[in-house]
Amino acid sequence: MRFSDLEVKANEIRAEVIKMLVEAGTGHPAGALGSADFWTLLYLGGLIKINPQDPWNEDRDRVVLSAGHYCPVLYAVLAEAGFFPKEELSSLRKIDSRLQGHPVARMLPGIENSSGTLGQGISVAVGMALAARMDKKKHRVICFMGDGEQNEGQVWEAYMSVAKYKLSNLTIVIDRNNIQIDGHTEDVMPLEPLEEKLKAFGFAVIEVDGHNMEEIEKAMNRAKVTFEKPTAIVLHTIPGKNVDFMENDYAWHGRAPGMGETVQALMELHKLRTLDGKIIND
Repeated sequence: MRFSDLEVKANEIRAEVIKMLVEAGTGHPAGALGSADFWTLLYLGGLIKINPQDPWNEDRDRVVLSAGHYCPVLYAVLAEAGFFPKEELSSLRKIDSRLQGHPVARMLPGIENSSGTLGQGISVAVGMALAARMDKKKHRVICFMGDGEQNEGQVWEAYMSVAKYKLSNLTIVIDRNNIQIDGHTEDVMPLEPLEEKLKAFGFAVIEVDGHNMEEIEKAMNRAKVTFEKPTAIVLHTIPGKNVDFMENDYAWHGRAPGMGETVQALMELHKLRTLDGKIIND
């Protein structure tokens, strides 16, 4: 699938996220919309080794969602990729649904870990990467994290283990959207210089435009052939991407849209089309 087609598909995923959240009446739109390009490319662009018809094959790549509140976009992409029926998306956060507000391990095909409490996913990913090495397996582990999540001490303890064991089969992806639930990250707890910190903990660091699929693909492929150390990919994204009133507003970190806001958001997303391989407004 071409990048231009994947960009259109990412926008369709954003629309699904909005519909899921208004149906649930609760949830987290900003990060889900901002990271949609990454998730679409990961699963629909063939960047990982996993088969929706055989989702628990031992040789599959493992994707750990540490920032569990991003799960609506992961659910939407998994459904699009054929892991489960799209009709289930409307059951987000409902009692007895397989699509809980934070993922539950193996409740859905493709969900590798339970998450919700921030900071824990990276420890799970380290364990998976170590186990793969001990078992002489070739699959890779990708751990997706938020930038506000870097406030957790457990994250940096896990990074020490990553560095010690030089886990080159592990790639961490940090969504650097500069917001968290209480405000902008640099006001709540400054992270910069983030690149230097990650390098000091033994990572090969690649910073990319999180809305440029070509850059993301190159970074992920580079991580696969970096054998001497683990890789950290820092995605610079716009929270609430492609919904004008949500973009860069931390208030949308954890608030579902109302009906009027949903109509406006879907109208904005519907207007996006492709021209010469680029998304534009009609």
